[in-house]
Amino acid sequence: MRTQDVVKSHSQLLQKEMISRNYDRITGGEAKVSSTFVPGNLNELLMCFDIANNLPEINAIQNAMRKKSGEMITNAERSGHSEDVCTYVKADIGMMEKGNIAPNGKPFPNPDMLLLSYTGCFTSLKWFELLREQYQCPTVMLHVPYAADGKPTKNMRDYIVKQLKEDVIPLMEQVSGIKFDIDRLREYLRKSARAEDDLVWMLEQSKRKPSPIDCYFGGVYYMGPIFTAFRGTDEAIDYYQMLRGEIEQRIKLGLCAQTPEGDMPEEKYRLVVEGPPNWTSFREFWKMFYEMGAVVVASTYTKVGGVYDYDDFRHDPDHPLATLADYCLGVYTNRNLPTRVDMLARNVKEYEADGLLINSIKSCNSFSAGQLVMMREVEKLTGKPGAFIETDLVDPRYFSAANVKNRLESYFQMIDQKRRAGGSALAS
Repeated sequence: MRTQDVVKSHSQLLQKEMISRNYDRITGGEAKVSSTFVPGNLNELLMCFDIANNLPEINAIQNAMRKKSGEMITNAERSGHSEDVCTYVKADIGMMEKGNIAPNGKPFPNPDMLLLSYTGCFTSLKWFELLREQYQCPTVMLHVPYAADGKPTKNMRDYIVKQLKEDVIPLMEQVSGIKFDIDRLREYLRKSARAEDDLVWMLEQSKRKPSPIDCYFGGVYYMGPIFTAFRGTDEAIDYYQMLRGEIEQRIKLGLCAQTPEGDMPEEKYRLVVEGPPNWTSFREFWKMFYEMGAVVVASTYTKVGGVYDYDDFRHDPDHPLATLADYCLGVYTNRNLPTRVDMLARNVKEYEADGLLINSIKSCNSFSAGQLVMMREVEKLTGKPGAFIETDLVDPRYFSAANVKNRLESYFQMIDQKRRAGGSALAS
């Protein structure tokens, strides 16, 4: 399929335009720039200081979807980075060696600061050390305790708030020259909560049969604004209201999930998916699913930038710093394995899925560690079959289309056999 033939909704086109506009702001030379990461990103706080939000893993994704990340990764490995290192990191390092060009064709400026809101990924620590060596700019780490017992405590929250007050905010004031205004933060948080309400409504519509949306591949587009540089803005509120209107119309018409080739004609399989998608062959990967009639009704990847539907989290303007702490503590990769298992099992049951599919990412320990155990536990709790495929984030060497397709076909055959043997069939 040629690029110009791809079917996109108004919300998908708007999302693309919003992301492009953020790149123009980053490369425009007028705003101060912070590099930070998607999980636990403090976009509302950055906006209080007029600091643009640049996200290294989003840059790696953009390069992968443009088929540029493979060469960047190879160059980084030639410079001494291990084959087993996270490919987001190597794509970022390789991008620097090739001139550090943004997706809009303009050079990335050196960031004015590095902000690491640590949320369960140890690789991020080394990644920021490499960026600090490269850019020689002020760096601050917001240390977020791991929720080892499944739930954050008051001590954890207080510890993060103390760091915000004593380390993070003073550095932002220093870099930007702007005095912190807590009322300005409250207003951004109020807007975040409004957008988050529509976001959760959207996620829950895939409980319907047929599901009007795909919450993994399609979810990439739906989550973009709130997980990047637009949470806390009027633009995010407008985007999610538009998306809600589109989904309401799809429900009214009884449509199945949208794909790059139009609406799925029939929903045969409903899946919950654990793990990020493969970005270097994203459309080919997606096509395998919708050509077999499979729709993803829930995924953990749509929770990587924040979990809103599991424990009903919304940013709270009445407790501005504490709610930032709670947001960071609750990020999916900062949750222990029993909590993740509970989340997945609940999704399988509540969304009436046929089973759990795990996409294990070769170079991502934050997601991949413990996945086989998680799959077996979800199978026990739900009685639904699990399956396991393997790809990578942005390294084209680790996407085998034939292997993935064979495993998917075998999995769907297993689901069909369970139905014939008396398992619950998909409702018509």
